[in-house]
Amino acid sequence: MLLSACSEQRSSFLDPGGPIAAAQRAHMIEVVGWTMIAVLPVFVLVPLMLWRYRYRNDKARYTPDWEFSGWLDLLMWGVPFIIVVVLSSMLWKSTHALDPYKPIASAEAPLEVQVIGLDWKWLFIYPELGIATVNEMAFPVGTSVSFVLTADTVMQSFVIAALAGQIYVMPGMRTQLHVLADEPGDYEGENMQFNGLGFTKQKFRALAMTPADFSAWVEEVRSHGVALDEATYGRLAVASTGTQAHDTLGSPQMPADALYFNAVEAALFEGVLHRYMRGTAVPPALQPGAVGYLPPPAPTGESQ
Repeated sequence: MLLSACSEQRSSFLDPGGPIAAAQRAHMIEVVGWTMIAVLPVFVLVPLMLWRYRYRNDKARYTPDWEFSGWLDLLMWGVPFIIVVVLSSMLWKSTHALDPYKPIASAEAPLEVQVIGLDWKWLFIYPELGIATVNEMAFPVGTSVSFVLTADTVMQSFVIAALAGQIYVMPGMRTQLHVLADEPGDYEGENMQFNGLGFTKQKFRALAMTPADFSAWVEEVRSHGVALDEATYGRLAVASTGTQAHDTLGSPQMPADALYFNAVEAALFEGVLHRYMRGTAVPPALQPGAVGYLPPPAPTGESQ
C-alpha cells in the first residue's frame, strides 16, 4: 500500500482513484482482518506450545490418557466455520455491488467509450464525440464512463486497476465495464492476458481531467487526429505496439506513444464485433489476429 504511492502514475487498487477500486481495497482489508482471526492464533500458539511442552520443562502437565475436549473441538471447528460464513456473505454482497455491468451513479450523464483490443494496443472510440484514440483515453472527473468492449484478435484482459477491476474481452463478444474517478489523475491501464511478443507494451494512460481540460483534450484530438476509416483501421490492426503504429499512422503533433483519430467511421465497433458472428469462419487474410492477415494497401505516396 505504501509502495503504490511511489509512482506518479496510479496503477493499483491499493491507491484508488474512484469508488469501485476503493470498495475493492476495503473488501480486501476486511477479508484479511477476518482471516487473521484464524491465522494469528496459529503463529502465536505453535511457538508457545513448543516452548511450554519442551522436553526439559518439568512444570508442564503430562496427560497421556487425554482423548477429547468438547470446548476445544467447538473452538477449533466453530471459529473457522463462522469465518467461512462471514467471508461467503461478504463475497456475495461485493460480487453484486461491484458488478462491472452495473452503472455508477453520477451527477453527469455517462460517457460511452467503445474499446477494441488489438495486438498490442487498445483502440478507444468516443461515438458521441466522433473521435478515437490509441493507448490514451481521457474522461471528466465525476463522470461515469461506460466501456463497451470487444477484441479483434485473441482474448485479452482489460484493467485500470486504480479505478476498477479487470474484465476479459473476446472476438465476437461484447462486454461492459463502468469506472468513475473522484479526482484528476494519470491512471495506468493494461492488458493482463499474455498475447504475444508485444504483450508488455500493451499499456495505456487513463487520464481523469476537469471538464475544461477534457474539452481541450477533445479539441486537440480533433485538430491533430487523422481519419479512421476501414483502410486506416486495417493498417492499425496489424500486430504492432502503440509506438510502432504511431510510426505508421501518426503525426508529430500526436504523443509519441498514442494515436489520435477524427472523422471516425460510423459503426466501426459494430463491424468489428459482427465480423465473427456471420456463421462462417473468418479467412486468416481478413482476421487481424491471425497469421497471414493482409492489411489494406497504404494510400499512394504514404509509407507503410
